[in-house]
Amino acid sequence: MGMETVEKTDAQWREELTPEQYQVLRKAGTERAFTGKYVDNHADGTYTCAGCGAELFDSDTKFESGSGWPSFTEPKVAEAVEVKRDVSHGMIRTEVVCRRCGGHLGHVFDDGPRDKGGLRYCMNSCAMDFQPTASE
Repeated sequence: MGMETVEKTDAQWREELTPEQYQVLRKAGTERAFTGKYVDNHADGTYTCAGCGAELFDSDTKFESGSGWPSFTEPKVAEAVEVKRDVSHGMIRTEVVCRRCGGHLGHVFDDGPRDKGGLRYCMNSCAMDFQPTASE
C-alpha cells in the first residue's frame, strides 16, 4: 500500500508552518520540556502530523512518562512513521519522522511501559495537531 508522499520546498514549509513547527518538523529541533500544548492533554482523539495531516498516534496509547513531552507506546498505524538512526548531539538515538512528509516528530526510546512493548515514542507537541473524537 503506497502512501502518498508530500514534498514541498523549504520556502513553502517556512510559509505554512509556525517558526516553532518549522524548527522541529524541518530542522529536527526539539521544543523545551513541559512547554508543549499536548503534554497534559488527556482528551480522546487522534494526533496528526502538523506538516501534512497524516494520522500518527491514538490517545489510547498516550501515557505519562514524566519526560515533559507527549509520549506514546506505539503509532496508530505502523506505516505512518519511519525510524532513523540519529547520531547528532553526541548521542545515539532513534529519530521518528512522518513517512508522508518526512517531518521530524521526535525520538523513540526503549524505556516505555514494559507491559505495552517497552517503547516510548517521545513526540514534540508542535509537530502534531490533535483531532478530538466526536462526542456521542
